[in-house]
Amino acid sequence: MRKTKLGALLSVALMSSAASAADLLQAYRDALVYDSQFSSAKLQRDAGRERQVQGRSALLPQAGFNAQVARVNGESTLPPAGPRALDYTDQKYVLQLKQPLYNLAGLIAYDQSKLQVAASEVQFEQSRIDLALRVAQAYFDMLAAQDAIAFIQAQKLAIAEQLASAKRNFEVGTATITDTHEAQARFDLAQAQEIAALNDLEVKRNQLALLTGSTPDVLRGLAPGVKLSAPEPSAVEQWVSSAESGNVGVVAQGLAAEIAKLEIRRASAGHLPTVDAVASYTDSKSAFLSSPFSSTVTNIGVQLNIPIFSGYATSSQVTQAVALEEKARADLDTARRSAAQGARTAYLGVQSGLSQVSALEAAERSSLLALEANKLGYEVGVRINIDVLNSQQQLYSTRRDLAKARYDTLVAGLKLKAASGTLSEADLEAINALLEAR
Repeated sequence: MRKTKLGALLSVALMSSAASAADLLQAYRDALVYDSQFSSAKLQRDAGRERQVQGRSALLPQAGFNAQVARVNGESTLPPAGPRALDYTDQKYVLQLKQPLYNLAGLIAYDQSKLQVAASEVQFEQSRIDLALRVAQAYFDMLAAQDAIAFIQAQKLAIAEQLASAKRNFEVGTATITDTHEAQARFDLAQAQEIAALNDLEVKRNQLALLTGSTPDVLRGLAPGVKLSAPEPSAVEQWVSSAESGNVGVVAQGLAAEIAKLEIRRASAGHLPTVDAVASYTDSKSAFLSSPFSSTVTNIGVQLNIPIFSGYATSSQVTQAVALEEKARADLDTARRSAAQGARTAYLGVQSGLSQVSALEAAERSSLLALEANKLGYEVGVRINIDVLNSQQQLYSTRRDLAKARYDTLVAGLKLKAASGTLSEADLEAINALLEAR
């Protein structure tokens, strides 16, 4: 009978049918479209993809056109004509084409640009993982707030029944007025807790809406009797090893270290010559001394440029690049250690969560038996009303804590996958399968 009432109360408290409830996967997909932080990361990735085009441009032909038109006014003193006024137009048009034949610095810069594109893709992947974690956290935070209201209202119903029983017993003289006052006090407290819980639910709903752009009235909760699985593989060191090599932050920093290593070679190439094939076409027209003059000149050749002295700039750039490469290596070590620590922390979070869930499930069974025993004892006169009320509060508090522990464990599992660099939409789908059917 109590289970039937509790089920009906949950339906009323949530104020929505299961068919209209939102689920985790839908929230994530909505966030992929709506979240401005993720949209910014996507645009940053698109911008980063252009680095390869820019890096390749230094190796491709360069063409330019120059036009010059000048009006000349003056006086000539050239013999034998003597002084003479000048007034003519001088025109010159130059089309030039240059193709690099040997430019080591340009080749290295192109290799760097390809790594920079890869780095932008990795950074975008980090943003996707972060979004998945933010959505999951917001989803389960709202779900916990939603459950809190349901449990408080279920507790109110139980307290109301106990209050009515205390009043009846007082009227027939089998209980004191103290029982009624105690039950009334607990009922009033539950009402105050309900108000606070409703406010907290609204806050959590708004936090989820900031990510998804929608404000669902109710979320799909975990299916009754769901069992949470332990992380696979079961050994923490396997997760740590995976994090040290596959963590997105480690991969990104590894690319940064490779780019810094190439920068040393690029800076050193500043000491080397460059060779370009050049071709130009020049068309000149002039009317000097009233004698029209026109010429076209075509030049094709090879241009060699040898740097001799740059004021120590090139040497300084090499020294700077070496220091920055060492810094990038140190940052890579830091990223690996942070990833390893993050994997260990998340693994312990999952293990601790599973232990808490197991303990709270046992506590729920014990609390339910204790409530039944106290109710029976109250009916036969060996227990007082406060014993029943305390048992009721313990039961619903345990159920609330159990639900929260399950949510925290699921989020910790996602964080463990994120730390190892393996978190994907499939992991959200697996959790979504644990939710109640529509």
